[in-house]
Amino acid sequence: MTSTAVSAQGSILQIATGSGGAKTPSAIAAGYPTILTFAAAHGINNGDVVTITGVTGTGNAVLNATLPVQDVTSTTLMLEVNTVGLTLTVTGASVTPQTYTQVNNLKTFTGFDGEASEIDVTNLSSTAKEYRLGIVDPGKFSIEVDHDSTDPGQVAVRASQNAGTLKSYKLILPDGHTFSFSAFCKKFATSLGVDQVLKGSIDFRISGPITLV
Repeated sequence: MTSTAVSAQGSILQIATGSGGAKTPSAIAAGYPTILTFAAAHGINNGDVVTITGVTGTGNAVLNATLPVQDVTSTTLMLEVNTVGLTLTVTGASVTPQTYTQVNNLKTFTGFDGEASEIDVTNLSSTAKEYRLGIVDPGKFSIEVDHDSTDPGQVAVRASQNAGTLKSYKLILPDGHTFSFSAFCKKFATSLGVDQVLKGSIDFRISGPITLV
């Protein structure tokens, strides 16, 4: 069959560096997933992370949080949150998207290598070892860049390392899919050599779930 391989050329890594203007939802459809509707175009993109406040009703805490969005249309957002059976209202609620800065000169990307822990549940009646899977460790990721001390994206990554802060990231693939995740920058190393450009090697530790939209 014809190959369906996706070219890596054109991939973009972005780091959250601020907040956009708050948007006001006009309606909510409880369920799984949960759908927010807006009276006008909201300008939020697939894979963006938003902070929701002001949702009221039974079980509203699950939505008054910072969450990734997906399957976006110009006036709706889908949230992978289970609100089946809940009575919720969005009168007075707001949705504030994070804004992102591209990390330029990206050369390579490896990661999303996490795995679940193994829980040994073998007992004296077992005829062979028995296991259950525990909580998933989302793993790590690493990138290589051509170093640029003036690039806003690289500056933001290094600042997050110095401050030890958790930041939101988006890896946007050429086929239109986006990985959204949060991570700490553990290492930002610089290397150089004869007949080479200055390079940066950056390691991250992912914290929390990875969302692919």
